[in-house]
Amino acid sequence: VQLVESGGGSVQAGGSLRLSCTASGLTSDDSDMAWYRQVPGLECELVSSIRSDGRTYYTDNVQGRFTIAHDNAKKAVYLQMNSLKPEDTTVYYCAAPRTSRHYSYSDYYVNCRNDYNYWGQGTQVTVSS
Repeated sequence: VQLVESGGGSVQAGGSLRLSCTASGLTSDDSDMAWYRQVPGLECELVSSIRSDGRTYYTDNVQGRFTIAHDNAKKAVYLQMNSLKPEDTTVYYCAAPRTSRHYSYSDYYVNCRNDYNYWGQGTQVTVSS
């Protein structure tokens, strides 16, 4: 399985970026997909996740600013990030669970690139004030 991200970059505060991720090799058509970001301490925070039926989760500090979407046929997931803030600056990772399960509260903070998920290579987002 390979997850390939694109769309990171630099933007001024208040600006927007759109991250994209395409998965190849996923055998399940109903896999959750998610976006994580690295936080201090080498942990990753679950920014947003989406189920195949469209149900979504957002961490509190991006609610109303970020929107996750998916294309099940393409096994792709997107993260539209609006009203970006300097504190959104970090590396963002696309992820999908290795087993057939849904993301839950135990996934909110994990070791980045743990063995429970497939991970993309990461894309840097930098927001300047």
